[in-house]
Amino acid sequence: MDVYAGNKLVKRFIKIDKLSTAYGTNDNRPRPYRYGYGYDDKNFNFKVDKGEKKVYFEFSDYSTSYIFYENDEAK
Repeated sequence: MDVYAGNKLVKRFIKIDKLSTAYGTNDNRPRPYRYGYGYDDKNFNFKVDKGEKKVYFEFSDYSTSYIFYENDEAK
């Protein structure tokens, strides 16, 4: 999954093994975002290199352009 800011590639997730719709805990209704797990391809070479880890990410169904992702370097 490629993430762009305008025409510039800013984030890439590869080898995504799960991509799901979020559902509410109490009402079991679909939420307006998707979530998944994949490798953070930091150098955009489509390969899992040393130091590139599997992370959680989510993105909106709306036109709001955001993506949340786990930052494995923030410790």
